[in-house]
Amino acid sequence: MRVLVTGATGFTGGHLARTLAAGGDGVRAFVRDPARAGDLARSGIELAAGDLRDRRALERAATGVEVVYNVAAIYRDAGGAPAEYRAVNAESVAHLIEAAAGAGVRRVVHCSTVGVHGDVEHPPAGENAPFRPGDIYQATKLEGEQLAREAGQRAGVEVVIARPTGIYGPGDRRLLKLFRGVARRRWITLGRGEIYYHLTYIDDLVEGFRLCATVPGAAGRTYILAGPEVTTLNDLVALVAEVANVPVPRRHLPVWPFWIAGAACEAVCVPLRLDPPLHRRRVDFFTKSRAFDISRARAELGYAPATMLRDGIGRTLAWYRAAGWV
Repeated sequence: MRVLVTGATGFTGGHLARTLAAGGDGVRAFVRDPARAGDLARSGIELAAGDLRDRRALERAATGVEVVYNVAAIYRDAGGAPAEYRAVNAESVAHLIEAAAGAGVRRVVHCSTVGVHGDVEHPPAGENAPFRPGDIYQATKLEGEQLAREAGQRAGVEVVIARPTGIYGPGDRRLLKLFRGVARRRWITLGRGEIYYHLTYIDDLVEGFRLCATVPGAAGRTYILAGPEVTTLNDLVALVAEVANVPVPRRHLPVWPFWIAGAACEAVCVPLRLDPPLHRRRVDFFTKSRAFDISRARAELGYAPATMLRDGIGRTLAWYRAAGWV
């Protein structure tokens, strides 16, 4: 197929674009700065420059494409204004789908997040679990889902929503602090560490995206994409330590002093558009349970994540060490 991938200079979008290109798809990457996309161009991927907020750039990028994978987003920049989050994570999603419709695109796969469900009180959560977004990122991703569905119905484009859990793998930076902290024997767990944590290895996620784009019956549906195993945070930390061949970290500290400190840092820094040294969302990592049910994706897509945690952690840690990150 001819496909367009937004967010291709990021970890997830980059893996997706390169995997699709290696599999024979004609891939065009929508990027803000082509200078940062040299590795994509060397992989045979066509570059289309533009910003998600630029309707004309979206229309040009979608021309001649069958499927659009929308992975681009403002993730969690504490200095970012709420209007910027809404413009990129919500409003531009509708604009992208409308531009895709005008270009004759058949389907748009929109990447959301399981974060729209917030802290899962009754795990595992499925696609119909209550929505409880806990920050501006999650709130605007939920708004983006709603606008995507409305735009798809209005424009006559098939829309599939994918909600990944925590993504990890070679090149990822979001879980680097956990791997590095454990491997260097500096990790401290806030709280009891008994919350659930559900990860998705990047290769499994990319395959899930591909299925969302190609399975006919997926049109109009929403799927949680996650790995085959759920652990507690304590068990995850212990497994990373075992793979890294270091002692299992045993030190725990209470959560509340760090949460208060994070709130104070944000109160001072955010109005000044500065990145706080401590965020409440980082503290949330230790307090919010994340365990999900992927039975819908298994049954309807044939989604079958194959990477067990031990193998995925081993590959990721080996990459970090080779890159000098750990």
